[in-house]
Amino acid sequence: MSAAPDRLVAFANHPWARHVLREMGLPRPRELRRVTTPYQQEDMRGRRTLVAALPGGFAHATCSALLVRAGATLAERGGIDTLVADATGCRGLADLRLLHEVLQPAVQRLADGGRMLLLAPGGALPPEAAACARAIEGFMRSLAKELGRRGATANAVYFTEAMLPGLAPVLEFFGSDRSAYVSGQALRLRDGGFFLAPDNQRRAVVTGAAAGIGAATARRLAAEGMHVLCVDRPQAAAALEAIAGEVHGTPLALDITGADAPQRLAEAVLPGGVDVLVHNAAVTRDRTFGRMNAGEWDIALAVNLRAVLAIDAALDAAGALRDGAREICLASISGIAGNAGQSNYAAAKAGLIGYVAARAEVLAPRGITVNAVAPGFIETAMTQRIPFMTREAGRRLNALMQGGLPEDVAEAIAFLARPDAGCISGQTLRVCGQSFLGA
Repeated sequence: MSAAPDRLVAFANHPWARHVLREMGLPRPRELRRVTTPYQQEDMRGRRTLVAALPGGFAHATCSALLVRAGATLAERGGIDTLVADATGCRGLADLRLLHEVLQPAVQRLADGGRMLLLAPGGALPPEAAACARAIEGFMRSLAKELGRRGATANAVYFTEAMLPGLAPVLEFFGSDRSAYVSGQALRLRDGGFFLAPDNQRRAVVTGAAAGIGAATARRLAAEGMHVLCVDRPQAAAALEAIAGEVHGTPLALDITGADAPQRLAEAVLPGGVDVLVHNAAVTRDRTFGRMNAGEWDIALAVNLRAVLAIDAALDAAGALRDGAREICLASISGIAGNAGQSNYAAAKAGLIGYVAARAEVLAPRGITVNAVAPGFIETAMTQRIPFMTREAGRRLNALMQGGLPEDVAEAIAFLARPDAGCISGQTLRVCGQSFLGA
Protein backbone atom coordinates (compact mmCIF):
# COMPACT_ATOMS: atom_id res chain seq x y z
CA MET A 1 0.00 0.00 0.00
CA SER A 2 1.28 3.42 -0.94
CA ALA A 3 -0.14 5.76 1.69
CA ALA A 4 1.04 6.66 5.17
CA PRO A 5 -0.75 4.61 7.87
CA ASP A 6 -3.77 6.01 9.68
CA ARG A 7 -2.59 6.01 13.29
CA LEU A 8 -6.11 5.83 14.71
CA VAL A 9 -6.84 2.66 12.72
CA ALA A 10 -3.66 1.08 14.04
CA PHE A 11 -4.42 2.19 17.62
CA ALA A 12 -8.08 1.15 17.53
CA ASN A 13 -7.21 -2.41 16.54
CA HIS A 14 -5.16 -3.07 19.68
CA PRO A 15 -7.45 -4.96 22.12
CA TRP A 16 -6.51 -2.80 25.08
CA ALA A 17 -7.24 0.41 23.16
CA ARG A 18 -10.93 -0.21 22.43
CA HIS A 19 -12.09 0.61 25.95
CA VAL A 20 -9.99 3.78 25.98
CA LEU A 21 -11.46 4.99 22.69
CA ARG A 22 -14.99 4.14 23.83
CA GLU A 23 -14.55 6.12 27.03
CA MET A 24 -13.13 9.08 25.10
CA GLY A 25 -15.98 9.00 22.59
CA LEU A 26 -13.57 8.56 19.67
CA PRO A 27 -14.32 6.52 16.54
CA ARG A 28 -13.03 2.95 16.47
CA PRO A 29 -12.38 2.13 12.82
CA ARG A 30 -11.66 -1.50 11.94
CA GLU A 31 -8.62 -2.38 9.88
CA LEU A 32 -9.94 -3.26 6.43
CA ARG A 33 -9.01 -6.48 4.69
CA ARG A 34 -8.07 -5.70 1.10
CA VAL A 35 -7.34 -7.74 -2.03
CA THR A 36 -5.41 -5.95 -4.77
CA THR A 37 -3.82 -8.90 -6.58
CA PRO A 38 -4.72 -9.89 -10.17
CA TYR A 39 -8.01 -11.69 -10.73
CA GLN A 40 -7.78 -15.48 -10.59
CA GLN A 41 -9.94 -18.24 -11.99
CA GLU A 42 -11.35 -19.01 -8.52
CA ASP A 43 -11.17 -15.50 -7.14
CA MET A 44 -13.41 -16.14 -4.12
CA ARG A 45 -11.74 -19.33 -2.93
CA GLY A 46 -12.01 -19.71 0.83
CA ARG A 47 -14.94 -17.32 1.30
CA ARG A 48 -17.86 -18.80 3.21
CA THR A 49 -20.90 -17.49 1.40
CA LEU A 50 -24.66 -17.53 1.89
CA VAL A 51 -27.19 -16.82 -0.84
CA ALA A 52 -30.37 -15.81 1.01
CA ALA A 53 -33.42 -15.73 -1.23
CA LEU A 54 -36.72 -13.96 -0.73
CA PRO A 55 -39.64 -15.81 -2.33
CA GLY A 56 -40.26 -15.19 -6.02
CA GLY A 57 -36.73 -14.12 -6.92
CA PHE A 58 -35.06 -15.13 -10.17
CA ALA A 59 -31.36 -14.88 -9.29
CA HIS A 60 -30.76 -17.44 -6.53
CA ALA A 61 -29.77 -20.47 -8.61
CA THR A 62 -27.61 -18.58 -11.08
CA CYS A 63 -25.81 -16.64 -8.36
CA SER A 64 -25.13 -19.80 -6.38
CA ALA A 65 -23.62 -21.44 -9.45
CA LEU A 66 -21.49 -18.39 -10.29
CA LEU A 67 -20.21 -18.14 -6.72
CA VAL A 68 -19.25 -21.81 -6.62
CA ARG A 69 -17.50 -21.42 -9.96
CA ALA A 70 -15.57 -18.50 -8.43
CA GLY A 71 -14.37 -20.77 -5.62
CA ALA A 72 -16.74 -19.68 -2.84
CA THR A 73 -18.03 -22.23 -0.33
CA LEU A 74 -21.80 -22.13 0.17
CA ALA A 75 -22.39 -22.23 3.93
CA GLU A 76 -25.88 -22.97 5.21
CA ARG A 77 -24.76 -22.74 8.85
CA GLY A 78 -22.21 -20.84 10.89
CA GLY A 79 -20.43 -17.60 10.19
CA ILE A 80 -20.13 -16.23 6.68
CA ASP A 81 -17.78 -13.85 4.89
CA THR A 82 -20.17 -12.94 2.08
CA LEU A 83 -23.94 -12.56 2.07
CA VAL A 84 -25.76 -12.31 -1.26
CA ALA A 85 -29.44 -11.48 -0.79
CA ASP A 86 -31.74 -12.22 -3.73
CA ALA A 87 -34.54 -9.68 -3.35
CA THR A 88 -35.46 -9.69 -7.06
CA GLY A 89 -38.87 -11.08 -6.13
CA CYS A 90 -39.69 -8.09 -3.93
CA ARG A 91 -42.52 -6.60 -6.02
CA GLY A 92 -45.31 -5.77 -3.55
CA LEU A 93 -45.43 -3.91 -0.26
CA ALA A 94 -46.13 -7.13 1.63
CA ASP A 95 -42.80 -8.46 0.35
CA LEU A 96 -40.91 -5.80 2.30
CA ARG A 97 -41.77 -7.67 5.49
CA LEU A 98 -39.63 -10.49 4.14
CA LEU A 99 -36.54 -8.29 4.15
CA HIS A 100 -36.73 -8.41 7.93
CA GLU A 101 -37.82 -12.03 8.19
CA VAL A 102 -35.22 -13.52 5.83
CA LEU A 103 -32.29 -11.15 6.14
CA GLN A 104 -32.12 -10.39 9.86
CA PRO A 105 -30.81 -13.85 10.83
CA ALA A 106 -28.55 -13.88 7.77
CA VAL A 107 -26.97 -10.52 8.61
CA GLN A 108 -26.32 -11.72 12.15
CA ARG A 109 -24.11 -14.46 10.67
CA LEU A 110 -22.00 -11.99 8.70
CA ALA A 111 -18.45 -11.78 10.05
CA ASP A 112 -16.66 -8.56 10.92
CA GLY A 113 -15.23 -7.24 7.68
CA GLY A 114 -17.84 -9.18 5.71
CA ARG A 115 -19.43 -8.21 2.40
CA MET A 116 -23.16 -8.02 1.68
CA LEU A 117 -24.70 -7.60 -1.77
CA LEU A 118 -28.42 -7.10 -2.33
CA LEU A 119 -29.88 -8.10 -5.69
CA ALA A 120 -32.91 -5.99 -6.61
CA PRO A 121 -35.35 -5.90 -9.54
CA GLY A 122 -34.41 -3.48 -12.30
CA GLY A 123 -35.87 -2.26 -15.57
CA ALA A 124 -39.26 -0.61 -16.04
CA LEU A 125 -41.46 -1.47 -13.05
CA PRO A 126 -45.07 -0.69 -12.13
CA PRO A 127 -45.50 1.86 -9.32
CA GLU A 128 -45.78 -0.54 -6.39
CA ALA A 129 -42.82 -2.62 -7.55
CA ALA A 130 -40.82 0.56 -8.13
CA ALA A 131 -41.57 1.63 -4.56
CA CYS A 132 -40.29 -1.71 -3.29
CA ALA A 133 -37.15 -1.49 -5.40
CA ARG A 134 -36.31 1.93 -4.03
CA ALA A 135 -37.12 0.75 -0.50
CA ILE A 136 -34.41 -1.89 -0.91
CA GLU A 137 -31.90 0.87 -1.63
CA GLY A 138 -32.87 2.82 1.48
CA PHE A 139 -32.65 -0.36 3.54
CA MET A 140 -29.23 -1.16 2.10
CA ARG A 141 -27.81 2.31 2.76
CA SER A 142 -28.96 2.24 6.37
CA LEU A 143 -27.67 -1.27 6.93
CA ALA A 144 -24.32 -0.29 5.40
CA LYS A 145 -23.94 2.42 8.04
CA GLU A 146 -24.57 -0.12 10.78
CA LEU A 147 -22.19 -2.67 9.29
CA GLY A 148 -19.47 -0.07 8.81
CA ARG A 149 -18.80 -0.09 12.53
CA ARG A 150 -17.60 -3.67 12.06
CA GLY A 151 -15.56 -2.95 8.93
CA ALA A 152 -18.24 -4.66 6.84
CA THR A 153 -19.96 -3.28 3.75
CA ALA A 154 -23.30 -3.51 1.94
CA ASN A 155 -24.12 -2.62 -1.66
CA ALA A 156 -26.90 -3.30 -4.17
CA VAL A 157 -27.31 -3.99 -7.87
CA TYR A 158 -30.48 -3.62 -9.93
CA PHE A 159 -31.03 -5.78 -13.00
CA THR A 160 -33.52 -7.82 -15.01
CA GLU A 161 -33.53 -11.57 -15.53
CA ALA A 162 -32.00 -11.12 -18.99
CA MET A 163 -28.88 -9.65 -17.37
CA LEU A 164 -28.10 -12.69 -15.19
CA PRO A 165 -25.23 -13.93 -17.41
CA GLY A 166 -23.30 -10.71 -16.70
CA LEU A 167 -23.32 -11.03 -12.91
CA ALA A 168 -20.01 -12.87 -12.42
CA PRO A 169 -17.74 -9.78 -12.18
CA VAL A 170 -20.29 -8.02 -9.96
CA LEU A 171 -20.39 -10.91 -7.50
CA GLU A 172 -16.61 -11.27 -7.46
CA PHE A 173 -16.04 -7.56 -6.76
CA PHE A 174 -18.80 -6.72 -4.29
CA GLY A 175 -18.67 -10.15 -2.66
CA SER A 176 -14.96 -9.99 -1.88
CA ASP A 177 -12.40 -7.78 -0.19
CA ARG A 178 -11.68 -6.08 -3.52
CA SER A 179 -14.54 -3.74 -2.57
CA ALA A 180 -13.27 -3.05 0.96
CA TYR A 181 -13.79 0.73 0.69
CA VAL A 182 -17.01 0.64 -1.38
CA SER A 183 -20.21 0.65 0.66
CA GLY A 184 -23.75 1.98 0.47
CA GLN A 185 -23.69 2.04 -3.33
CA ALA A 186 -26.33 0.98 -5.85
CA LEU A 187 -25.51 0.14 -9.46
CA ARG A 188 -28.03 -0.24 -12.27
CA LEU A 189 -26.95 -2.91 -14.73
CA ARG A 190 -27.80 -2.71 -18.40
CA ASP A 191 -28.97 -5.29 -20.89
CA GLY A 192 -27.08 -5.90 -24.09
CA GLY A 193 -23.54 -5.69 -22.76
CA PHE A 194 -21.42 -8.27 -24.56
CA PHE A 195 -18.10 -9.89 -23.84
CA LEU A 196 -15.21 -9.69 -26.29
CA ALA A 197 -12.33 -11.98 -25.40
CA PRO A 198 -9.06 -10.05 -25.91
CA ASP A 199 -7.28 -11.21 -29.06
CA ASN A 200 -3.90 -10.01 -27.77
CA GLN A 201 -2.40 -8.04 -24.89
CA ARG A 202 -4.84 -5.33 -23.86
CA ARG A 203 -3.61 -1.76 -24.09
CA ALA A 204 -4.45 0.83 -21.46
CA VAL A 205 -4.00 4.59 -21.21
CA VAL A 206 -3.85 6.26 -17.79
CA THR A 207 -3.57 10.04 -17.52
CA GLY A 208 -2.10 11.58 -14.38
CA ALA A 209 -0.13 8.37 -13.97
CA ALA A 210 2.98 9.71 -12.23
CA ALA A 211 1.67 9.54 -8.66
CA GLY A 212 -1.24 8.80 -6.34
CA ILE A 213 -4.33 7.18 -7.80
CA GLY A 214 -2.89 7.29 -11.32
CA ALA A 215 0.25 5.38 -10.35
CA ALA A 216 -1.79 2.83 -8.38
CA THR A 217 -4.04 2.37 -11.41
CA ALA A 218 -1.11 1.88 -13.77
CA ARG A 219 0.27 -0.80 -11.44
CA ARG A 220 -3.09 -2.52 -11.09
CA LEU A 221 -3.85 -2.65 -14.81
CA ALA A 222 -0.32 -3.83 -15.57
CA ALA A 223 -0.84 -6.62 -13.03
CA GLU A 224 -3.76 -7.77 -15.21
CA GLY A 225 -1.32 -8.13 -18.09
CA MET A 226 -2.05 -4.84 -19.86
CA HIS A 227 0.52 -2.65 -21.56
CA VAL A 228 0.01 0.79 -20.00
CA LEU A 229 0.67 4.11 -21.71
CA CYS A 230 1.44 6.34 -18.72
CA VAL A 231 0.60 10.00 -19.37
CA ASP A 232 1.47 12.98 -17.20
CA ARG A 233 2.79 16.54 -17.34
CA PRO A 234 6.32 17.21 -18.58
CA GLN A 235 7.07 18.67 -15.13
CA ALA A 236 6.54 15.18 -13.67
CA ALA A 237 8.81 13.49 -16.21
CA ALA A 238 11.10 11.80 -13.69
CA ALA A 239 8.24 10.24 -11.71
CA LEU A 240 6.49 9.35 -14.97
CA GLU A 241 9.55 7.54 -16.30
CA ALA A 242 9.83 5.69 -12.99
CA ILE A 243 6.26 4.38 -12.92
CA ALA A 244 6.34 3.47 -16.63
CA GLY A 245 9.54 1.54 -16.06
CA GLU A 246 8.11 -0.19 -13.00
CA VAL A 247 5.06 -1.47 -14.90
CA HIS A 248 6.96 -2.14 -18.15
CA GLY A 249 4.79 0.45 -19.86
CA THR A 250 5.42 3.48 -22.04
CA PRO A 251 5.74 7.05 -20.72
CA LEU A 252 4.20 10.00 -22.55
CA ALA A 253 4.97 13.45 -21.15
CA LEU A 254 2.01 15.55 -22.23
CA ASP A 255 0.08 18.58 -21.03
CA ILE A 256 -3.43 17.34 -21.72
CA THR A 257 -4.74 20.91 -21.98
CA GLY A 258 -2.40 21.71 -24.89
CA ALA A 259 -3.96 22.37 -28.28
CA ASP A 260 -2.11 19.45 -29.87
CA ALA A 261 -2.49 17.05 -26.91
CA PRO A 262 -5.55 15.12 -28.15
CA GLN A 263 -3.97 14.46 -31.54
CA ARG A 264 -0.63 13.47 -30.00
CA LEU A 265 -2.35 11.03 -27.69
CA ALA A 266 -4.35 9.53 -30.56
CA GLU A 267 -1.16 9.06 -32.56
CA ALA A 268 0.55 7.43 -29.57
CA VAL A 269 -2.06 4.67 -29.31
CA LEU A 270 -2.33 3.84 -33.00
CA PRO A 271 -2.29 1.52 -34.85
CA GLY A 272 -3.19 -0.92 -32.08
CA GLY A 273 -5.84 1.26 -30.44
CA VAL A 274 -7.01 1.41 -26.82
CA ASP A 275 -8.80 -1.24 -24.78
CA VAL A 276 -8.90 0.63 -21.45
CA LEU A 277 -8.92 4.42 -21.14
CA VAL A 278 -8.62 5.98 -17.68
CA HIS A 279 -9.09 9.75 -17.43
CA ASN A 280 -7.44 10.38 -14.07
CA ALA A 281 -5.50 13.65 -14.49
CA ALA A 282 -6.93 16.40 -12.28
CA VAL A 283 -6.09 19.68 -10.59
CA THR A 284 -7.68 21.73 -7.83
CA ARG A 285 -7.68 25.50 -7.49
CA ASP A 286 -9.58 25.94 -4.25
CA ARG A 287 -11.05 29.28 -3.27
CA THR A 288 -14.50 30.51 -2.29
CA PHE A 289 -16.49 31.51 -5.36
CA GLY A 290 -16.64 35.18 -4.42
CA ARG A 291 -12.84 35.39 -4.36
CA MET A 292 -12.06 33.00 -7.21
CA ASN A 293 -10.45 34.60 -10.26
CA ALA A 294 -11.17 33.61 -13.85
CA GLY A 295 -7.85 31.82 -14.22
CA GLU A 296 -8.58 29.53 -11.26
CA TRP A 297 -12.01 28.77 -12.66
CA ASP A 298 -10.72 28.10 -16.17
CA ILE A 299 -7.85 25.77 -15.27
CA ALA A 300 -10.08 23.52 -13.16
CA LEU A 301 -12.58 23.19 -15.99
CA ALA A 302 -9.84 22.79 -18.61
CA VAL A 303 -8.01 19.90 -16.94
CA ASN A 304 -10.89 18.12 -15.22
CA LEU A 305 -13.51 18.29 -17.96
CA ARG A 306 -12.61 20.00 -21.22
CA ALA A 307 -9.47 17.91 -21.80
CA VAL A 308 -11.42 14.68 -21.32
CA LEU A 309 -13.93 15.60 -24.01
CA ALA A 310 -11.20 16.80 -26.36
CA ILE A 311 -9.18 13.61 -25.99
CA ASP A 312 -12.26 11.45 -26.50
CA ALA A 313 -13.20 13.39 -29.63
CA ALA A 314 -9.72 12.84 -31.08
CA LEU A 315 -9.74 9.14 -30.23
CA ASP A 316 -13.21 8.76 -31.75
CA ALA A 317 -12.16 10.54 -34.94
CA ALA A 318 -9.11 8.28 -35.24
CA GLY A 319 -11.09 5.12 -34.48
CA ALA A 320 -8.67 4.44 -31.63
CA LEU A 321 -11.17 3.00 -29.12
CA ARG A 322 -11.51 -0.68 -29.89
CA ASP A 323 -14.84 -2.49 -29.82
CA GLY A 324 -15.47 -3.68 -26.27
CA ALA A 325 -13.22 -0.98 -24.80
CA ARG A 326 -13.61 0.27 -21.24
CA GLU A 327 -13.51 4.00 -20.47
CA ILE A 328 -13.35 5.17 -16.85
CA CYS A 329 -13.40 8.82 -15.76
CA LEU A 330 -12.31 9.93 -12.30
CA ALA A 331 -15.11 12.03 -10.83
CA SER A 332 -15.27 12.98 -7.14
CA ILE A 333 -17.56 13.17 -4.15
CA SER A 334 -17.26 16.94 -4.66
CA GLY A 335 -19.08 16.51 -7.95
CA ILE A 336 -21.96 14.78 -6.15
CA ALA A 337 -22.26 16.67 -2.87
CA GLY A 338 -20.43 19.91 -3.66
CA ASN A 339 -17.72 21.32 -1.43
CA ALA A 340 -17.21 24.84 -0.12
CA GLY A 341 -14.26 26.43 -1.89
CA GLN A 342 -14.43 23.97 -4.79
CA SER A 343 -17.19 25.33 -7.02
CA ASN A 344 -14.92 25.05 -10.07
CA TYR A 345 -13.73 21.53 -9.29
CA ALA A 346 -17.23 20.35 -8.33
CA ALA A 347 -18.70 21.74 -11.55
CA ALA A 348 -16.11 19.89 -13.61
CA LYS A 349 -16.51 16.59 -11.77
CA ALA A 350 -20.31 16.80 -11.89
CA GLY A 351 -19.94 17.44 -15.60
CA LEU A 352 -18.02 14.19 -15.96
CA ILE A 353 -20.83 12.28 -14.26
CA GLY A 354 -23.32 13.63 -16.77
CA TYR A 355 -20.90 13.02 -19.61
CA VAL A 356 -20.33 9.32 -18.91
CA ALA A 357 -24.08 8.68 -18.66
CA ALA A 358 -24.66 10.19 -22.11
CA ARG A 359 -21.50 8.85 -23.79
CA ALA A 360 -22.32 5.33 -22.59
CA GLU A 361 -25.48 5.37 -24.71
CA VAL A 362 -23.59 6.54 -27.79
CA LEU A 363 -20.93 3.82 -27.58
CA ALA A 364 -23.16 0.96 -26.38
CA PRO A 365 -23.68 -0.54 -29.88
CA ARG A 366 -19.93 -1.25 -30.05
CA GLY A 367 -19.84 -2.95 -26.67
CA ILE A 368 -17.87 -0.06 -25.17
CA THR A 369 -18.67 0.87 -21.59
CA VAL A 370 -18.19 4.32 -20.06
CA ASN A 371 -18.30 4.79 -16.30
CA ALA A 372 -17.07 7.12 -13.59
CA VAL A 373 -15.41 6.40 -10.27
CA ALA A 374 -15.98 9.00 -7.56
CA PRO A 375 -13.38 8.78 -4.78
CA GLY A 376 -14.00 10.21 -1.35
CA PHE A 377 -11.16 10.98 1.06
CA ILE A 378 -8.16 9.05 -0.24
CA GLU A 379 -4.83 8.95 1.59
CA THR A 380 -2.34 10.53 -0.83
CA ALA A 381 0.57 12.94 -0.62
CA MET A 382 -1.91 15.73 -1.42
CA THR A 383 -4.27 14.90 1.45
CA GLN A 384 -1.32 14.64 3.84
CA ARG A 385 -0.83 18.38 3.30
CA ILE A 386 -4.37 19.23 4.43
CA PRO A 387 -4.53 20.86 7.90
CA PHE A 388 -4.89 18.27 10.67
CA MET A 389 -8.47 18.98 11.79
CA THR A 390 -9.79 19.20 8.23
CA ARG A 391 -7.95 16.00 7.35
CA GLU A 392 -9.36 14.15 10.35
CA ALA A 393 -12.91 15.23 9.48
CA GLY A 394 -12.41 14.00 5.93
CA ARG A 395 -11.16 10.66 7.16
CA ARG A 396 -13.87 9.98 9.72
CA LEU A 397 -17.05 11.23 8.01
CA ASN A 398 -17.93 7.91 6.43
CA ALA A 399 -19.39 4.63 7.59
CA LEU A 400 -15.97 2.95 7.78
CA MET A 401 -14.53 5.88 9.78
CA GLN A 402 -11.27 6.04 7.80
CA GLY A 403 -9.76 7.27 4.58
CA GLY A 404 -9.33 5.08 1.55
CA LEU A 405 -6.13 4.19 -0.26
CA PRO A 406 -5.19 4.82 -3.90
CA GLU A 407 -5.30 1.05 -4.32
CA ASP A 408 -9.01 1.07 -3.40
CA VAL A 409 -9.73 3.34 -6.34
CA ALA A 410 -7.44 1.37 -8.63
CA GLU A 411 -9.26 -1.84 -7.70
CA ALA A 412 -12.63 -0.30 -8.63
CA ILE A 413 -11.15 0.80 -11.95
CA ALA A 414 -9.79 -2.71 -12.58
CA PHE A 415 -13.28 -4.09 -11.89
CA LEU A 416 -14.94 -1.74 -14.38
CA ALA A 417 -12.16 -2.49 -16.90
CA ARG A 418 -12.82 -6.24 -16.92
CA PRO A 419 -13.65 -7.59 -20.40
CA ASP A 420 -16.71 -9.35 -18.96
CA ALA A 421 -18.07 -6.22 -17.20
CA GLY A 422 -20.15 -5.13 -20.18
CA CYS A 423 -23.34 -4.95 -18.12
CA ILE A 424 -22.06 -1.88 -16.25
CA SER A 425 -22.12 1.37 -18.20
CA GLY A 426 -23.18 4.96 -17.65
CA GLN A 427 -22.74 4.48 -13.89
CA THR A 428 -20.85 6.39 -11.21
CA LEU A 429 -19.30 4.13 -8.59
CA ARG A 430 -18.34 5.89 -5.37
CA VAL A 431 -15.20 4.71 -3.58
CA CYS A 432 -15.73 6.60 -0.37
CA GLY A 433 -16.43 4.22 2.51
CA GLN A 434 -20.05 5.44 2.28
CA SER A 435 -19.26 9.09 2.81
CA PHE A 436 -21.84 11.01 4.79
CA LEU A 437 -21.62 13.74 2.13
CA GLY A 438 -23.85 13.50 -0.93
CA ALA A 439 -26.60 11.09 -1.91
